[in-house]
Amino acid sequence: MSTTERPRILVVGGGYVGLYAARRILKKMRYGEATVTVVDPRSYMTYQPFLPETAAGNISPRHVVVPLRRVVPRAEVLTGRVTTIDQDRKIATVAPLVGEAYELPFDHLVIALGAVSRTFPIPGLAEQGIGMKGVEEAIGLRNHVLEQLDKAESTTDEEIRRKALTFVFVGGGFAGAETIGEVEDMARDAAKYYKNVSREDMRFILVDAADKILPEVGPKLGQYGKEHLESRGVEVYLSTSMDSCVDGHVVLKNGLEVDANTIVWTAGVKPNPALARFGLPLGPRGHVDCEPTLQVKGTDYIWAAGDNAQVPDLVGRKAGNENAWCPPNAQHALRQAKVLGDNVLSGLRGFPQQDYSHANKGAVAGLGLHKGVAMIVMGKMRIKLKGRLAWYMHRGYHGLAMPTWNRKIRIFADWTLGMFLRREVVALGALESPREEFYEAAKPAPAAPAARTEEKAKAS
Repeated sequence: MSTTERPRILVVGGGYVGLYAARRILKKMRYGEATVTVVDPRSYMTYQPFLPETAAGNISPRHVVVPLRRVVPRAEVLTGRVTTIDQDRKIATVAPLVGEAYELPFDHLVIALGAVSRTFPIPGLAEQGIGMKGVEEAIGLRNHVLEQLDKAESTTDEEIRRKALTFVFVGGGFAGAETIGEVEDMARDAAKYYKNVSREDMRFILVDAADKILPEVGPKLGQYGKEHLESRGVEVYLSTSMDSCVDGHVVLKNGLEVDANTIVWTAGVKPNPALARFGLPLGPRGHVDCEPTLQVKGTDYIWAAGDNAQVPDLVGRKAGNENAWCPPNAQHALRQAKVLGDNVLSGLRGFPQQDYSHANKGAVAGLGLHKGVAMIVMGKMRIKLKGRLAWYMHRGYHGLAMPTWNRKIRIFADWTLGMFLRREVVALGALESPREEFYEAAKPAPAAPAARTEEKAKAS
């Protein structure tokens, strides 16, 4: 860690906002003007819109993560968690991955902790559910689904087989609809290599408490997305929820009961619970309450943006919606991070702050290879696309939004190779416990039974 006497800008969180804000500050900062410190439990940022494609094997997992130390080489990157913040003393307590916690003084603070999965106290969910917030979960889901096909191929027990081939996805927003679309696509492709497993043997179920899926693209495209998934054999149950899933026995509120080895939870997100320990003003849903300048209300040295911030939507409010807030998506996070970075430097130099204002440009969603929906906003005109063209829009937008040209090129290379080569359908289940085989080989052999040893002694 640096021992410099320069002012320290502490960025708590190395996700989309944290990474882009740190890059913006370092790019515009004069030499020696300040020290930028980024603290995050992971040493990389994950581009979450690509997790469904990662789970389907269309993109290599390494290509959807951006190493922080490589992208912000002039910043201090600490791998750990900020556990408390003393605003009076301007000191944060950092708990590293190993070793004792220590205090870190700062002059300016950026809160960019992002969000975590929003869960409910549903019996069995913690033990059976699979989330989709990190690349590790996307890899785990892919391996898990392919392992279920292996189990179904290899067993003669019809009950085990049926449970292995039942896949339940809870949540019909972007994450849920895109993930079930991509995973169903992968499973359909993978079934071609199995003699005793076909797509007709599988059961895909999508559940949402709302009365529609993909609300971000509007009701008409959401209805198209629902009908499209149903045409592929996906059962879609709306206006219902999951009551329990103990031991994989899924019980829905509408009365449906199924046994499933795969339960994917994508029913929304909530701000990181750690925010409650920082003494910051929070909104009704736990977000940090911010001014239009992205400054935390009541402070002049703390900023927040992205999924963990409640930021007024000035465009919506000008249109007459007095309670408009910026939605927690990548489109706003990217632009907020740039304004935040500029405002931090303005605060450091004593200059006025700039308000954040951005008009929604639309939304895109992929539902598997060559399938998608897109709504493009151009002024007062809304262009609605579906099918292959929307899928191109989805890939083009997110491909260009991916941080760094290094990762952009790698992702487009993955897609190009996918045009000519079949996707891999190998389940690397040993990744979950890579030392297990070595442990079995290295552990001492069991001692011979005492009685048998005595008999051998007498015989000799």
